[in-house]
Amino acid sequence: MEVLIERACGLDVHKKNITACIVTPQGKEIRTFPTHTFYLMTLVDWIKEHQCTHVAMESTCVYWKPIVNLLEAEDIHFLVVNAHHMKAVPGRKTDVKDAEWIADLLRHGLLTASYIPDRNQRELRELVRYRRSLIQERARELNRIQKVLEGANIKLSSVISDIMGVSGRDMLEAMIEGEDDPQKLADLARRKMKSKKAELELALQGHMNPHQRLMLKTMITHMDFIAEQIVVLDQEVAKRLDPFRKDLERLDTIPGIALRTAEQIMAEIGTDVASRFPKAAHLCSWAGLVPGHNESAGKRKSSKTRKGNKYLRSALIEAAHSLKSSDNYLGAQYRRIAARKGKQRAAVAVAHSILTIAYHLLTRQEDYRELGAQYFEKRQEKALVRQSVRRLENLGYTVTLTETKIS
Repeated sequence: MEVLIERACGLDVHKKNITACIVTPQGKEIRTFPTHTFYLMTLVDWIKEHQCTHVAMESTCVYWKPIVNLLEAEDIHFLVVNAHHMKAVPGRKTDVKDAEWIADLLRHGLLTASYIPDRNQRELRELVRYRRSLIQERARELNRIQKVLEGANIKLSSVISDIMGVSGRDMLEAMIEGEDDPQKLADLARRKMKSKKAELELALQGHMNPHQRLMLKTMITHMDFIAEQIVVLDQEVAKRLDPFRKDLERLDTIPGIALRTAEQIMAEIGTDVASRFPKAAHLCSWAGLVPGHNESAGKRKSSKTRKGNKYLRSALIEAAHSLKSSDNYLGAQYRRIAARKGKQRAAVAVAHSILTIAYHLLTRQEDYRELGAQYFEKRQEKALVRQSVRRLENLGYTVTLTETKIS
């Protein structure tokens, strides 16, 4: 097999040590280094000493990041590769063999590098992903509050949709202070909630123990703290994406995409999407929103979607589910596919459409144009007319069609 890279280095990365194999025309050399920064700098110097032009490693957890930070600073070309794409021969599994195997695959050009964005985008990704984790933690804390209320025989969530709203928050704080009179608690209702006082009195009739009051106080304090940290992260993300404000506004016009989702899309795919993904299909494939290919002996097997960027995929599918009752093109697409294939497949298909639209808006610098909820019916107007006429004739009716002009 032809050698494409004369001087290559393969790294088998672990938490506490790294096994490195350098292959040059003079032969192989293998060494093991601890993962402290001092020893990683020694590893980089050893790689430079042998004039290695390419370094490859598995994408093991986050252990590849310290090495990439140093290689990036030294301007050494590196490849972080999916471990599934370079499995060694079974029965010959050692750290040394793995490093040699990675180096050999690299020399012969048999490795495909995973997408590693530049430092600015990596930092933006970390901020956006952590913000999403905090938002999810806030939702979990809210579920814990509802669980405590149920344990105290209080059915507040059956009357108030948002128990952390203005009225619900006042009632919870009163409970924490020791108030247990349902009538006094119901009197704290505000605005439209005042019309539900009778229902609130029934829902607030329970028995809350001191430990439950303590738990509620702790949970609400935690939720307030999380909300403050989310605001701090919102400000930092907005500051970093301020030069790309027009692109965010374009994405925000897509149905189902709010500002935070637009920021997450930009953080995951990058600000210069055209240079990374030649076509929208490449981007959708990278995100894991296309059917898989699995065929053997002329038979097509499971075509479930491939694994992709789980953060981008989950955000887009969440946006797609929010469109199920929307009066627009994407909502019509969701309902059309859900009727035949179910809600989950419909959500994946609509998420694919959203990402395709986002790609074209960013690369063409165009605004979103709504096709309308009747797009599919208009596209198949003649077929729908024939089908409807045939059904009526099968039932024994004589059908005469007269076109009516709509002004």
